[in-house]
Amino acid sequence: MNDERQAEVKRFVEEVGIFFEDMSLPRMAGRILGWLFISDTPYQSIGELAEALMASKGSISTMTRLLIQFNLIERFSLPGVRHDYFRIRPEGWHHLARQRGDQIKVMRQLCERSLELLKGEAQGNREWLEEMRDMYTFFEREFPTLLERWEQERKAGDLKVS
Repeated sequence: MNDERQAEVKRFVEEVGIFFEDMSLPRMAGRILGWLFISDTPYQSIGELAEALMASKGSISTMTRLLIQFNLIERFSLPGVRHDYFRIRPEGWHHLARQRGDQIKVMRQLCERSLELLKGEAQGNREWLEEMRDMYTFFEREFPTLLERWEQERKAGDLKVS
């Protein structure tokens, strides 16, 4: 890989890391995903990830466990090889989206409980909480339809970027 290409790859991996960090996740977790997105092989060992990302094996190990918990990557082994490999998990993004749908429901429920606790109290945060509850109610209602539409378009091969 030439120097220009190598610099471009490093920028991309770091960009994915920063994106994850902006979502309150560890930057290294994002960097691992970024590298797995574009690595020459579809899977990497802890040692290969550590070398590519210039990180410690301990950091890579911790972050791969986190990404496994999020169902974004999976660990597997090859016959006759003593160490594990990691790869992007098929359907991982779909699973993550479904988890987000569950979190939307929990947030709506928390808003409703907050409003219950405020009954009979001064206005305080009531308007703000009602708006938040209404927004999450909308998301909870519409999100399954959005996922279903995505699944239909994916199966039909109709996904296109506008």
